[in-house]
Amino acid sequence: MADLMLLGSRPRVGRPTNNLSMNESDFFDERQESKRSSFSCPYCRERADYEVRWLRRTRKASPPRGASEQDRARFAKSRDYMVRIDDVMACKNARCRKRFDIPNSQSVVFI
Repeated sequence: MADLMLLGSRPRVGRPTNNLSMNESDFFDERQESKRSSFSCPYCRERADYEVRWLRRTRKASPPRGASEQDRARFAKSRDYMVRIDDVMACKNARCRKRFDIPNSQSVVFI
């Protein structure tokens, strides 16, 4: 205890703060889905269709129980969106089979 006094720490005075804010999983329902996209391999230049996995987050019907006013304001502003899970694809050409990044930079899509 004496060590704390030497460091200059003193108890906080004022209104208590709620450091336990809600997580995104409390606001959204999540499910995976796949969408077909056409990409060309940058190595062999062959175009093919690939299944890209996305995580769809849909807003729940009402805010969770025990939410503070700040959490309720965040919930009111929230929207449905999708996050891309796959960042790298493997070429479907049997001779190539190299891995390449998905060319478009968009990894989050608002619905």
